[in-house]
Amino acid sequence: MKEIQNDDLRQQLISNSGYKECFSVDVIRDTRLLHIAAGDYIVREGNQPGYLFYLVRGRAKLYATLPNGRVSLIDFFGAPCFIGEIELVDTDHEPRAVQAIEECWCLALPMKQYRPQLLNDAKFLRKLCVALSHKNYRNIVSLTQNQSFPLINRLAAFILLTQHSDLYSEKHTQAAEYMGVSYRHLLFVIAQFTRDGLLLKQKMGYGIKDKKRLMALALEMDPENNFTDLLH
Repeated sequence: MKEIQNDDLRQQLISNSGYKECFSVDVIRDTRLLHIAAGDYIVREGNQPGYLFYLVRGRAKLYATLPNGRVSLIDFFGAPCFIGEIELVDTDHEPRAVQAIEECWCLALPMKQYRPQLLNDAKFLRKLCVALSHKNYRNIVSLTQNQSFPLINRLAAFILLTQHSDLYSEKHTQAAEYMGVSYRHLLFVIAQFTRDGLLLKQKMGYGIKDKKRLMALALEMDPENNFTDLLH
């Protein structure tokens, strides 16, 4: 993670993302612009974040290490959204890891300095309630889809969500756990995608050969999702 000293870009991202409209207090002066490379961490597991992040470009994933040592995927984030809002509200919350799937840009507000103001900012708290309700609804929809659609559709959507530069490289154990299927079943469908020309096995994972066909499978399950952004 690196702070970028480019005020023109910072102002542009503030204007285009609706960031300023999330607050009734003036936060612009102390808002920093951060760049996170693909694979780097926005929040490290167990470490209280120093900033309230507002993701303005890119995608990230949330995961946690379980008591038995296994790593479990929990959720995915796409711009625009807050990251670190739970730690802002609840200082006793154990932070989970948030890792950039692709290059990410965040506006960052020093948390310790602004916590008292934000927790008394009715406009910000309303925005936060709406954002958290959307996350909760998305998790409910995801659970329903896991119970209602075959793995071929769910895996297509999962690949599109987690790919970076047309390369899918998630660990099979984590992917299987996230989708609630067996490791063997997951490998069977990946092999099917490979035979059908959707994926190509490579050293670092699987290259995506036919993103449009993957998107068609994903949209059968989730027609309201805007996967078209991932075609570029």
